Amino acid sequence: MRRVALALCLFAACAPLAPASTLAQQRAPSRAAPKAPEKEKEPAPPPEQPAPYDRDLMRLAEIIGSLALLRGLCAEPDAGEWQKRMQALIDAEGITQARRDRLAGAFNRGYRSYAVTYRICTPSAREAASRFVAEGERLSQALAGRFGG
Repeated sequence: MRRVALALCLFAACAPLAPASTLAQQRAPSRAAPKAPEKEKEPAPPPEQPAPYDRDLMRLAEIIGSLALLRGLCAEPDAGEWQKRMQALIDAEGITQARRDRLAGAFNRGYRSYAVTYRICTPSAREAASRFVAEGERLSQALAGRFGG
């Protein structure tokens, strides 16, 4: 599978909307003594805008996590490579800590979902790994073709 090098400038145009406040959250001002003016706080950074390829990228991270488990169980020669590939993906695409956390979470989800099902290598585990390799190749080629630099 090729390493996906995606352009960092491809972000979605719309930011997520902030949740509407409810009446329970709105309180009447108290009649206590006036407070001293607070120091101006630094404005919060704008919310991270998802890239248009984020869904596919998270799926790829899940696939890599599943393969890290399955290929290791079956003692395949490339078993140790999947964590390195995930680290390369995080290094290339983890431009913020939140994004790195989401990528790592997707990897862990893929790993854990098969750790529950498979404890030893079975023909079914080999078939699942084979299908994940094929899906990962298709997905990475599609990502590189549409968004790669």
